[in-house]
Amino acid sequence: MQVVFGVDFGTTNSALSIYRNGTVEIVDIDEFSGNPSLLRSVLYFNEENEIFAGQEAINHYVNDGSAGRFMQSIKNFLPNRSFEGTEVFGKKYCIEDLVAIILRKIKAKGEARVGSPVDSVVLGRPVLFSEDPEKDALAQIRLEKAARKAGFRHVFFQFEPVAAALSFEESLPAGTERIVFIGDFGGGTSDFTVIRVKGGAFARSDRRSDVLSLGGVYTAGDKFDSQIMWEKIAKYFGRGVKYKGMGKEELFDIPHSIIYTLCQWHRIPLLRGRKIREQIRLIKNAATDRGAIENLEHLIGDNYGFSLFRSIEKAKCELSQHDLTEVSFRARDLTITERMTKEEFEAINADNLTKIAGCIDDVIERSGVPCGRIDTVFLTGGTSRIPVIRGLFEERFGAEKLENRNAFTSVVHGLGASVPLFAK
Repeated sequence: MQVVFGVDFGTTNSALSIYRNGTVEIVDIDEFSGNPSLLRSVLYFNEENEIFAGQEAINHYVNDGSAGRFMQSIKNFLPNRSFEGTEVFGKKYCIEDLVAIILRKIKAKGEARVGSPVDSVVLGRPVLFSEDPEKDALAQIRLEKAARKAGFRHVFFQFEPVAAALSFEESLPAGTERIVFIGDFGGGTSDFTVIRVKGGAFARSDRRSDVLSLGGVYTAGDKFDSQIMWEKIAKYFGRGVKYKGMGKEELFDIPHSIIYTLCQWHRIPLLRGRKIREQIRLIKNAATDRGAIENLEHLIGDNYGFSLFRSIEKAKCELSQHDLTEVSFRARDLTITERMTKEEFEAINADNLTKIAGCIDDVIERSGVPCGRIDTVFLTGGTSRIPVIRGLFEERFGAEKLENRNAFTSVVHGLGASVPLFAK
């Protein structure tokens, strides 16, 4: 009996499917989560050398965060040449080690389900880990090394939007053929494909000729959150504050690198470095708004960047249902209550939306298929629920062609469905 895992290792969440006996099953992998089929792609290290993943990591972080080390959005570091690894409580971890910890936990859950070891996996990958081809190749190499460290001997890759297409294909009646535009919106990347799908037995053939075009852009859910942080929240932590240079009367802006790092939730731990924290301390002593810099110190020292960004994400999600929301957050003496309208959210993310729209148009053009001949638009991922994102597709294809279902598990189901394409 052939048993192969499909693993969607995501920037925000990860998921597992099992292919066996010609069928695909999505498996629960996080018993601590409200949605056990998804494992949050985060790690928490405590001082006793214990390592936790998913919701359990978040629980430990919330309860005793300042005593441990919390890591998130690890996938975003895969194409980053300068990030080879980190040291946690005296032990060095390369980037492959960090990813392997999560993959190993997912693998163990799958093996417990099937009752035997499994050494083959189809891993999802974005169309672009990076717009730099060398960095993109590096990311896949690192992900493959991580999978092997986790215990997989046979490692295959499938583009995430193609996997989503295969998931959609399984819902079609036998003999049905359609040309589908797939939009897969993750935390780090937005990926698109135009593909010919076929219901029934056709689904098990080599699909390369059916992929009419592929494309992706390094702009997705995390970028929208970062933009809210930059425009609405960063002022509470030093954006716009000036300080006097040592021995000078001239006022300087807070270094852009500090505020830029602050606005990317997965990079906030980089501010914990001794040199940066000393630089912030010196700035605070000469700042025009000492309180804002103290807030920044507390955010770094108390390790509450993750909680802050969850508040931002919550507000963003509320705008999918309402025209007005607010980012609400409290920590120490800081209280944040920032109102934000749907129109304001769209305005501050205009550049991100333009990049996504440009990629959509490029993928359509390269497919050689005009919008009118595309039968269905299948959207997956949490960001696909944002009204302005849906509007991009409604403008091009018409609202009647849009389908949005299984937003968080379509890709992992399709990875399992991809297994016969790699069978020898």
